[in-house]
Amino acid sequence: MKTGLPKKQKGAAAIEFALVFVVFFAVLYGVLSYSLPLLLMQSFNNATAEAVRRSVAVDPSLTAATYKSTVEALATSVLNDKLSWVPKTVATSLVKTATYDATKGVLTATVSLPSVALRSIMPVLKFGTIIVPDLPSSLTVTSSMKF
Repeated sequence: MKTGLPKKQKGAAAIEFALVFVVFFAVLYGVLSYSLPLLLMQSFNNATAEAVRRSVAVDPSLTAATYKSTVEALATSVLNDKLSWVPKTVATSLVKTATYDATKGVLTATVSLPSVALRSIMPVLKFGTIIVPDLPSSLTVTSSMKF
């Protein structure tokens, strides 16, 4: 006795698998490709917030020039420390700045990354007019504190 699928059904499972796999792969790639930029943005937020937070501890009795350079150096050091985990191919494109405006008493810490730098470690897929991941030209985070 002959068992198995009827002749008309041969290959139906392969076609169904191919259709489902394309949808599954597209969703999986979308999740993975957007997770890295979101992780970087969270790390930038954490680093800039921690940089301005730690800079409050600098002794305000220093001279104005010394105070400014000490605050900026401490904030830059914290930024470098907090973002040391970033892959080297991306880290070379990171722009980390810490500036203290003595007239306003405001320290501003900024981290910026051009989205072109992410393409070195993460390919971009184009489906006609749909681009995954579709990122802004730059990922930028700024934190500031008046003290």
